[in-house]
Formats: sequence, structure tokens, C-alpha cells
Amino acid sequence: MSATATGSHAIPAPIPVREIVPWLVFGLLMLLALYFVGAEEGATSIIPGMYVHEWVHDSRHLLGFPCH
Repeated sequence: MSATATGSHAIPAPIPVREIVPWLVFGLLMLLALYFVGAEEGATSIIPGMYVHEWVHDSRHLLGFPCH
């Protein structure tokens, strides 16, 4: 019989920060885009007026957000 080690666990290699940062930045940008498309109007509005709402109007309908 072969001598195999039973009960040994593989230790995962750590992920370097420089490989995680681009994904975090991308995720934050996507959350910001989702906010502007989905919630930038009315009481939650960061930018006054309806400029952002009108700019992303068709995107709202494409993604299924009600707006009128």
C-alpha cells in the first residue's frame, strides 16, 4: 500500500491586495451606477433637478425600475 497522509488539509494561498483592489473598485463603481440608474430621484436625490433621471431614463426601463 502507498503511504498517503490522511487528515492533512490544504492551506489556501493568500490573495495579494493588488489583485483584490481592481475588483473592489469595479464593484463600487457598479454600485454607484446602480444607484444613479435606480434611485437618483425624489427624496434620495444627491444631484438636484431631474438631469440624472432623464439621462438614465431608458436604462431604468431596460432594467425594470419604475419611474412614471
